[in-house]
Amino acid sequence: MSSENARPVTKAVIPAAGLGTRFLPATKATPKEMLPVVDKPAIQYVVEEAVRAGLDDVLIITGRNKAALEDHFDHQWELEQALEAKGDQFRLERVRESAAMKVHFVRQGQPKGLGHAVHVAKEHVGDNAFAVLLGDDLIDARDHLLEEMLRVRDEKGGSVIALMEVPRESAHLYGCAAVDEREGDVVRITGLVEKPDPAEAPSNLAVIGRYVLDPSVFGVLENTPPGRGGEIQLTDALQTLAASTEPGGGVHGVVFGGRRYDTGDRLDYLKAVVRLGLDHAELGSDFGEWLDEFAADRASANGSNGAGVAEGADAAEATSR
Repeated sequence: MSSENARPVTKAVIPAAGLGTRFLPATKATPKEMLPVVDKPAIQYVVEEAVRAGLDDVLIITGRNKAALEDHFDHQWELEQALEAKGDQFRLERVRESAAMKVHFVRQGQPKGLGHAVHVAKEHVGDNAFAVLLGDDLIDARDHLLEEMLRVRDEKGGSVIALMEVPRESAHLYGCAAVDEREGDVVRITGLVEKPDPAEAPSNLAVIGRYVLDPSVFGVLENTPPGRGGEIQLTDALQTLAASTEPGGGVHGVVFGGRRYDTGDRLDYLKAVVRLGLDHAELGSDFGEWLDEFAADRASANGSNGAGVAEGADAAEATSR
């Protein structure tokens, strides 16, 4: 292990400057990262994940109309005083949780892609390895993906990305990795392709929104031209690092088979709310009972409707005779 690798990773970067157009009109005045997943905004789950992994210095990359993010991770004295006066210690502690986290903010300015957003963090990160967590991906608190990625970085150096197996026909929705030298869930990355045609995808291993990056990525990003969509793609920079033998070069992947919730798509967002709601310490039991009843009632109603349609068809056939 090099002395550089031995330096603990303590910084996390969370890009959050996107417009959230998939959720319009809900995101017209509310950042998509503030949409609630049960009783916390999505962004809080991501910050909590970073803190659990020992990354207590968090930088959120924001844009216009994202002031609510800064407000959420700040004290709200009037609310806290009101809860304290009511003796509502439970809610008071929950409100104070987010304000106790060490969170910084910087604006991206122009939205030029994920690679550009990561480069905006250069001044804050300095010459240190750092994690990047995308807010659309929530990793269940019972699964320790980020901790495993940090362990791989300590052991092998370079950069580490999270991968998951997807149906090959879905490859066009992700960046996909070409890999070799698999050891358990750890692979060496030999190439990356951003949203390939399924027929040309190098594998069914898709890149998901967790990265541990060597600081050498900043120099690569500075020389990375706009790629797909006219944006500076982090995938293109990682492709360069994967082929590099220079200090900081090399990319490994951790294949994740745990619980991941996608909040970047409306349908997947609804699924995430249901899944996390069922596991909620206070609400899960009652919500699960209601969900079972609702599903049974829906199945019964659909069965009745199906029988009614069949009866109507039989009657129509008899009449035609």
